[in-house]
Amino acid sequence: MKNYLSLVKFSHTIFAMPFALTGFFLAVKEYDNGVNWRLFGLVVLCMVFARSAAMAFNRWLDRDIDAGNPRTAIREIPAGVITPNAALTFIILNCVFFIATTWLINRLCFYLSPVALLVILGYSYTKRFTWLCHFVLGLGLALAPVGAYLAVTGYFSWPPVLLGCTVLTWVAGFDIIYALQDESYDRSKNLHSVPVLLGTRNALRLSEIVHLATAGLLILSVYLMQQHTGYHIHPLIWGGVTVFLGLLLYQHLIVKPNDLSRVNLAFFTTNGIASLAFGVVAVTAFFI
Repeated sequence: MKNYLSLVKFSHTIFAMPFALTGFFLAVKEYDNGVNWRLFGLVVLCMVFARSAAMAFNRWLDRDIDAGNPRTAIREIPAGVITPNAALTFIILNCVFFIATTWLINRLCFYLSPVALLVILGYSYTKRFTWLCHFVLGLGLALAPVGAYLAVTGYFSWPPVLLGCTVLTWVAGFDIIYALQDESYDRSKNLHSVPVLLGTRNALRLSEIVHLATAGLLILSVYLMQQHTGYHIHPLIWGGVTVFLGLLLYQHLIVKPNDLSRVNLAFFTTNGIASLAFGVVAVTAFFI
């Protein structure tokens, strides 16, 4: 179990889960009829199964690429801790469990489940042919708040869609920073990324621009949460926005073109805290 949790980097669930819960409780706030804890559990399970399938598939598909990269050669499949066939079985099971769980939620989620899997699994192929791979990764995580909202309401609405767009640009921006570590290796293997396309300095500039878009989208999505739904949301939510955007700025201050030593701090710690802080504050604000 420990090896499989490491394979899918289960701790990284913290990136998308708080936004999924924000979408879920936003929908609960709209309905104003209390929390359906059974449905809540199903949404959490969907998140776990989908993300586990996506991450394991990425590791399975990239096993030969990872084996040649000193930074990733210690990962479970190239290191021989988990066999490729075992990983593939794990992926298939998680996909089946994900689809089965959406069936228990509602028909719309069930009908859209293959589309979601196509996006989150398809991402793993993208760096083989396009530098837009970071944005496809962002799209995969952007489905979290939208899907959680659909689980409760069964229909689309602008606030969760814009929140999903916020996640898309946020993830794409910090994944560009993360990819700086593999710029030379990716170039040698003809893999595609923004750092390979633009170089380190310009990749950081693009990441900054993308995160400026994140700031605008987050502010707009929270504003629409307060205006579009017609329900009172405590102003505390803007405190969550402030913390999130402050940490977004911080990661750009600590990563420099000539000093990438704090990339992991920016990627894992800063973004994890930012997502968790916003999610906790947002959910709290719905019920004050």
